[in-house]
Amino acid sequence: MQIEDFKTGIKVDPNLKTINLDPKENVQNKKNIRALLKNIVESSLSSLKKNLEKAYHSEAELNGFYPINEIKGIDAIEQLLWEPLLTSFPDLERRDNLIIGGSFQDKIFVSCISHLTGTFTKPWLNIPATKKTIHLRLCEVHQLKDNKIIKSYVLIDIMDFIRQAGFWPINPSLGIEEMWPGPIIGNGSSFENLDIKLSKESLSQGLTMQRSLNIKPESEEGITNQEIRNKLIDHPQKDFWHKKMMWYGPCGIGTARGLEGFVDHHQLPFRLTFKERNYWKIGHYVELGDGSYSMTGGWHSITATHGSKDWLGYEPTQKQITMRVMDFYLHDEGLIRENWVPIDIVHILKQLDIDVFKLVEKMR
Repeated sequence: MQIEDFKTGIKVDPNLKTINLDPKENVQNKKNIRALLKNIVESSLSSLKKNLEKAYHSEAELNGFYPINEIKGIDAIEQLLWEPLLTSFPDLERRDNLIIGGSFQDKIFVSCISHLTGTFTKPWLNIPATKKTIHLRLCEVHQLKDNKIIKSYVLIDIMDFIRQAGFWPINPSLGIEEMWPGPIIGNGSSFENLDIKLSKESLSQGLTMQRSLNIKPESEEGITNQEIRNKLIDHPQKDFWHKKMMWYGPCGIGTARGLEGFVDHHQLPFRLTFKERNYWKIGHYVELGDGSYSMTGGWHSITATHGSKDWLGYEPTQKQITMRVMDFYLHDEGLIRENWVPIDIVHILKQLDIDVFKLVEKMR
């Protein structure tokens, strides 16, 4: 099975002037954006607007998790996202697990995996307050212009928030539900990489593995599920994954260990449910390599037809859906050791006419 070589990014003008960001500038960008984001999270309601204006261009856009979705301008970012969050979690603080940056096509980015930790004192998104600690799983990509953020992609794992608040309105996860750990090598938020060659190698490995996913044994006529599983274990992807790989999925899917765990708890059910899918119809808006790490993101990167109940457990609707997704990789010992995968599960379910918030309302 040959891995096809093709462009995975969004289509752009072939005459586009590509940016090759200097690694020293990338290090400075990461430090700068990290400080600005920390100030936003730890704002008082009275200082929030000022801290947002320090971080964002006046006409910035934010593509967020459901139900925030696409919003424009600092006022909307303040009123729809941060003001409600800080009201519900008045002692909120930011804990960064991974910060990577770089350039893709003609744009410059900083991307993060973090947790927003605080006491859940007032309802948020109509979920009742628990008066207990909540860790909001947060994954972000920020596009920079003139040292400020011009566009953000923000995925908070709302299903995991609902789980921590004491509700489970959907079908059981196949993997385990847990707080995502940081990279096993321990430097995710502190490394200062200047090795351009290493960054390129990390990104190339991640993208080649992703291209291998276009090899689809589930499309073969008359093949059984067990035969599909066997072919996924012996799939070209096996050459990229570490024998102790960890795959950290969103709440509703959960965490899996090893290639067999990944296949059983996510990949095989996903492929059976979405046999008709296109990973690259739109393409990635971001592809970054930074030292031993890489990441990609799509808005939306997958279009698919909901054709079975194997993944997430809901009867097939034949609806066409899109997916908001990011992938973060640690490349260690020559292979992909860890993969953190935020997916907006609540948004996917909404497209299947399953309203998680209404289900929680019925449970209260």
